[in-house]
Amino acid sequence: MSQGNRATWRDGVAPPAIPRPDTLGWLLVLLRGGGIVVVLALGVLLILPLRLAERMFTGPRRPVTGPWVQGVCRICLRIMGLKWRCLGQPMLGPGAVVANHSSWLDIFVLNAAQPVFFVSKAEVAGWPGINILTRVTDTHFVARDPRLAREQAEEFAARTRAGHRLLFFPEGTSSDGRRVLPFKPTLFQGFLDPVLPKGLAIQPMSATYQAPPGRDPRFYGWWGDMDLGPHLLAVLAQHPQGAVTVRLHPPIPVEGQSRKTLAAMAEAEVRAGFDAG
Repeated sequence: MSQGNRATWRDGVAPPAIPRPDTLGWLLVLLRGGGIVVVLALGVLLILPLRLAERMFTGPRRPVTGPWVQGVCRICLRIMGLKWRCLGQPMLGPGAVVANHSSWLDIFVLNAAQPVFFVSKAEVAGWPGINILTRVTDTHFVARDPRLAREQAEEFAARTRAGHRLLFFPEGTSSDGRRVLPFKPTLFQGFLDPVLPKGLAIQPMSATYQAPPGRDPRFYGWWGDMDLGPHLLAVLAQHPQGAVTVRLHPPIPVEGQSRKTLAAMAEAEVRAGFDAG
């Protein structure tokens, strides 16, 4: 997930106090957290031979491990107890996905909707622990260096031709889960590169979180300077959990558009889906 600008978004309102687990909450943390760790560990171990088989028979395509990661994320959401539903259909042709960004939970929630490969800043590749997961799941790393723009465009094109669905967060940061921030048109310039496959389209995807009864409406949001550890524990300890709805919108053809029109159209679709709840 994109975390490079998490601390730059401010609305003048402090994040809610993160609830501390009670006795039942700590038991749920152990049960849910342990279950998720086991599922992720098995998922990582089993994806390695599957990835090798893919390389032998399908080259860079991911016909097996993409859905495999999707299934792992769905299992983790079920263990977590978060109610999840998905509306709409994944696009079939070449393209990328753009979505609003509210939380670290988006890693599971959006990947459960369709097989995607997150786009993240290059620095994340060196984070201990996280770097293993990002490498195994084929996260696409980008560096903010103009000298690498052409090389990165060609990498993006190669992955798109291989059928990879790269997922971008055009807001550039995460929000409190109660709004969609303005999309940055500069991101969409990359979709106009002539080296990309013909017929390219962008599929907008909305994720709307509903807080558990009695909790702050921003309960699932993770933004600004919030610490990951306490928020992770609070979510795992929560009972009953809330819900999240994911909407897959009709793909937007890139041909004939500019970066500004693409950003405006994608943002409008994501906002409409987000507001629908």
